[in-house]
Amino acid sequence: MTRLGRRAVLAGLAAAALPRPALPRPALAQGARGRVVVVGGGFGGATAARVLHRAGLAVTLVEPAETYWACPFSNEVIAGLRPMSAQAFGYDALRASGVTLARTSAEAIDGAARRVRLADGTALDYDRLILSPGIALRFDALPGYDAAAAEVMPHAWKAGAQTELLARQLAALPEGGTVVLSVPGNPYRCPPGPYERASLIAHYLKTRKPRAKLIVLDAKDTFSKQKLFQQAWAALYPGILDYVPLAAGGQVTSVDATAMTVATDFETYKADLACIIPPQRAAPIASAAGVADRSGWCPIDPVTFESRLVPGIHVVGDAAIAGAMPKSAFAANAQGKVCAEAVIDLLAGRAPEAPKLINTCYSLVAPGYGISVAGVYHPANGVLADVEGAGGTSPVDAPETVRRQEAVYAEDWYRTITAAVFG
Repeated sequence: MTRLGRRAVLAGLAAAALPRPALPRPALAQGARGRVVVVGGGFGGATAARVLHRAGLAVTLVEPAETYWACPFSNEVIAGLRPMSAQAFGYDALRASGVTLARTSAEAIDGAARRVRLADGTALDYDRLILSPGIALRFDALPGYDAAAAEVMPHAWKAGAQTELLARQLAALPEGGTVVLSVPGNPYRCPPGPYERASLIAHYLKTRKPRAKLIVLDAKDTFSKQKLFQQAWAALYPGILDYVPLAAGGQVTSVDATAMTVATDFETYKADLACIIPPQRAAPIASAAGVADRSGWCPIDPVTFESRLVPGIHVVGDAAIAGAMPKSAFAANAQGKVCAEAVIDLLAGRAPEAPKLINTCYSLVAPGYGISVAGVYHPANGVLADVEGAGGTSPVDAPETVRRQEAVYAEDWYRTITAAVFG
């Protein structure tokens, strides 16, 4: 890897993702209150709930879904390379460990009273609240694209029914058909995700619909792992994948789900299949709690992940404004650990330590062809900043053996993190 040396180092980081040494912690200060509510049972929230419970705190995880559908590797489902069942995880193991689960949703949060009102009519009082609500899709941001249009032009940016819909549409694509993939501007969940999706759709077309083509319309000129993706596209998908950046007119300005057209300032594209990934923001409960700013995302303290807008509420995962740290499952897991440790310290009357956090994002550009980017982050000047000289990307000119090994590391990481969070 560029700046990261050996792949074994990265694999170890990806498997562990420990933001701090796993040292025994002192007990809570005598008389310290320890009621913690966690809203959202994804990679960030479920991780935080586990850490808090192990510390002896009374923790309730609020999550309405019986099954969590994981986004990492869902692009493989779309391309017919993986069953949807491999993305499904339940909460039985978390419940069995002793975490209290409230199988409902949070409807309102009173930060002053420190109370969460639930959809079933009950309320939970808390001393500290951790929000890990994930994202909401901004259906108001792109003319012509709303929830109804998404059933015709799927986004598949929340794993589950949309993933299966896009997979079915791809399988039904006519020979010689055109796929249009729209990528939003920053920030959004999983920065390399759209380009992995483009790669795997292109692989599907190459192997099953060789006369079809893919047009990628991007609202940016630069993106994560750009050299690695574009090198792979040139080698693997010439004549199949056409990438149109912002400078060349790639920003989508409107869509028409009835006509199956996608418009930019320069051209209107007719699609047989359109995947529209719209702009995003933090899920609605963040705004209801008062922790989202005008950007739609949640500013936080980089040491504790406590909201800068409402005391006593912490925000982790995709909803948080985490500085240089991207929005990813790996990041949410690391943030969940750091935030939970900070909450333990705060409830015990201790000052939380400044953390170092790790993030690694793997992407597949074809079966057995993996690439990655890794970063290390620390609090600096009130935000999470890159640790200079740490992290890096896969080497651009790596041999096939390295690409195959990266694909194996990606699978290993997925098995490890899902077992740790949900197993």
